[in-house]
Amino acid sequence: MKKRSITNGDQGIKANQVCQLFDISKATLFRWEREGVIARPARDWRNWRLYTPKNVDEIEKVICARKRVV
Repeated sequence: MKKRSITNGDQGIKANQVCQLFDISKATLFRWEREGVIARPARDWRNWRLYTPKNVDEIEKVICARKRVV
């Protein structure tokens, strides 16, 4: 599995960046949060989601697991 890089300092990355990284829609990402498939990320002062490297690893595992099932 190839390693993906996150370069946005300690703040984390925004939802649209995560979606681009994994080629998924925001609707899918937010549904996984709502359904408890992935942990809810921290939020910034604007209430925007900020995904940490740990969140991104979790999303990557979910995507890999779902590809194996299909």
